[in-house]
Amino acid sequence: MTFANVGTLGTLPGKRDEVVAILTRLNLDLSDAGCLLYEVGVTSDEPDTVFVAEIWESAEAHQGSLQLESVRAAITEAMPLLSGQMGGNQFTVVGSPLRQ
Repeated sequence: MTFANVGTLGTLPGKRDEVVAILTRLNLDLSDAGCLLYEVGVTSDEPDTVFVAEIWESAEAHQGSLQLESVRAAITEAMPLLSGQMGGNQFTVVGSPLRQ
């Protein structure tokens, strides 16, 4: 079953764009690991928040990606820019009107 991880990352004031730059760097390791979608977004209503939507082939693929050197390096780089406020949900995707 396809797995979704949709969440928010709180950033330190003024650091949102730096976090976005880290998260949006080309990383082909993600698709090789089973990532089907990885979208990063922002809104002017929450200037210190980054929104992330991920779709993975499975929960195991998502978990395994956290062991990739490129992912670990991005996490290490982003951590000092984060406020510690995080939120979100993970769920098993059961269907979509866009595909059968």
